[in-house]
Formats: sequence, C-alpha cells, structure tokens
Amino acid sequence: MHMATNTERSSPRYTGIDSWQPSDILDAMLEGQFAAVGAVHAARPALERAALAIEEQLAGGGRLIYAGAGTSGRLAVQDGAELMPTFSWPRDRLILLLAGGEAAMVRAVEGAEDEIEEAARLAEHHRIGDKDVLIAVAASGTTPFTLACLREGNDRGALTVGIANNRDTPILGEADHPVWLDTGAEPIAGSTRMKAGTAQRIALTLLSTLVMIRLGHVYEGLMVDLQAVNAKLIKRSEGILTQLTGRSREAVHDALARTRGNVKAALLVLEGCDPGEAAQLLDRAGGHLRAAKDLARSQRPAKSRA
Repeated sequence: MHMATNTERSSPRYTGIDSWQPSDILDAMLEGQFAAVGAVHAARPALERAALAIEEQLAGGGRLIYAGAGTSGRLAVQDGAELMPTFSWPRDRLILLLAGGEAAMVRAVEGAEDEIEEAARLAEHHRIGDKDVLIAVAASGTTPFTLACLREGNDRGALTVGIANNRDTPILGEADHPVWLDTGAEPIAGSTRMKAGTAQRIALTLLSTLVMIRLGHVYEGLMVDLQAVNAKLIKRSEGILTQLTGRSREAVHDALARTRGNVKAALLVLEGCDPGEAAQLLDRAGGHLRAAKDLARSQRPAKSRA
C-alpha cells in the first residue's frame, strides 16, 4: 500500500481490537503513544531547521500563523493560543486559521476542511505577506483547506512549515520546511487523534518553545515573559524574581509595581536600574534579559568613574 495513505490504512496489528481484553487494548494504544514520541525524535533535525528559520523571520517583526482542520487544526490553534499567556507573544502577531472557524474547536463543521476558497479569503483578509511564518498541520498531508493555506502562504512570500504524518504528500513537498512524523497506521484506522495527534502536539510544542527561547522569552529556564493576568500568575512572577535575585517579597512586589508587571524590567530594577533605564536596556538587547544584564554591568564602571 502506498505510504500516502498510511494514517488511514487498517493494520493487521490491530485486527480484532474490539474483542481484546481491556488491558490489551490499553497496552496497544500506549505502544502507539511511545511510537509517536519516537516519530518526533526522528524529526528533530527538521524541527531544528524550521525553528531557526522561524526565529530569523519573527525577529524581523513578522507574524506567526497556524493553519489546520479537524484534530490537526485544533492542536495547531491550541499551541498558538498558549504562546500569549506563557511568553507574552503579542496577539496582533498571531493568526489562527482553523477550518470552520472558532465553532470547529468544539464540534465538527461539515465540509470545512474542503473550503479552499475560505483559505484564500482568510489569506487576503489577514494580508499574509513575506514577513510572516505559516505553520500548516495535517495528518494526511492533503487536507484541502490546510493545503490551500500553505499555498497562499507560499504565493505571498511567507516562510512555510508543513507538518504531516504521511510522507511524499503535498504539504511536505510544498513547504519551505517539511516535518514528517512517521507514526504509521492507527489502532483505530484513520483516527488520527491518536498516534498522529500526539506526535503533532509534541512537535508543535517543541517547535514553538524553541523559537520562544531563541527569541529571549525564557531566562534560566523560567517564564520571564509570562502575562500576570491573575493572582496565580502575579504570585508566580514574584516567585520567579525572588528565585533569581534572592530579594524579599516586598522588594520584588515593589519592583513589579514600578515596571507595570514586567518581570524582566523588574529584575533589572532590583539590580540597580531605574524603570526607564531597564526598558531602554531591554530594547537595546532585543528583549533578551541575559544580554540586557550584560549591558547594565558594562555601564556601571563608566558611571562610577563619572
């Protein structure tokens, strides 16, 4: 059988699964989850190449666009949506293209995945261009809506990444950076929410997180760009600063208040900068806290000599 239908085919390995003992069914499905991790492991070089290309594009001010339909689309949209609270990724630099729109997050929208014209309309509406990055995800690699989004991205000069679970498919063949996740046949034929979905979820998480680390949103393994939008996250921000500086909760609370909740700026304030200087240093460092701290240190001897 041609590999292009691998995620849809029925495998002899799982024939009769509905007659097995529950423990055997669970074992078979769990084996599939390990296989999904293995598929992502094999795709590490492709993920690294894609991440470095995305970093370069986004450093120039471009937007991050996710596109997909059904399970793949929901996973893609979820990954994109989580970048805002976790890394303070700007809402105006994130576009989520899900076949069927927001309603498709919680229910199947009939015919949505075949809406090629809708993909073209969305690309025009959002004015996708050569500064943007478009990540298209489809287990089959042939989903019409997702493929149309990818092609619109290509035509408009965007950097494109294609993630699929079947080899030699259009999404992989036409993307600037193809990522093939070789998960094979599913325990339930065609149910790509299983192995294929797990591999997609892991790949998306690794890809976006590596990009965010490279763009300076993580420092010492901590979320220094989180959005403190509720009591739990305010407390987490204070905990991060206490851990990094060893200062009291009171001092940390005051620094956060002076920098309007900006953890990076607050850390620089706790190390002797005023809020305006902290903002200026972070701007010069492109948002990278480690580089901003180095700049602050390099300025101190000059100040003391003045």
